[in-house]
Amino acid sequence: MAQKFKESLATLTKEAFVDQYGSIYEHSPWVAERCWDAGLDEQHDDVQVLAVSMAAVLAKATDDEKLQLIRAHPDLAGKAAKQGTLTSESTDEQASAGLDQCTESELERFQTLNDAYKAKFDFPFIMAVRGSNRHKILAGFEERLPNDYDTEVARALAEINKIALLRLEALADH
Repeated sequence: MAQKFKESLATLTKEAFVDQYGSIYEHSPWVAERCWDAGLDEQHDDVQVLAVSMAAVLAKATDDEKLQLIRAHPDLAGKAAKQGTLTSESTDEQASAGLDQCTESELERFQTLNDAYKAKFDFPFIMAVRGSNRHKILAGFEERLPNDYDTEVARALAEINKIALLRLEALADH
């Protein structure tokens, strides 16, 4: 059964839509703005339809905009998490994977892998972590570090779209 939002999105003003859905893509409300500009109808009340529409906006973005979006994401179990400066969505997602319960040696391993990944690709490692765990995430780092730049940009964007879908599903549940 399709998951639906409680309200009809087509009735929202652009400001109201961006206010509610502008944080779906990390620090990038332009995705919601362009989605609204492309036109919303009753089909967009379905979570999957809105997710596909927002992903289409991202696909049409410039390479620079895509890279800025990728770079807007925090490190997993990184400094922002320690300092409490993550968005509420990122905090919830990282906690759901147990990243707030890492041992000191796991935190050091995350920092080492975050640093190695950023040194190679010049953007943070991105993975949709909701429902995962720290062991799978560390394995993901190991698996993806050997990849080339273009592969990782594509993977990061795919993971960002997964994160967006999970965030939309969470909003529909509330």
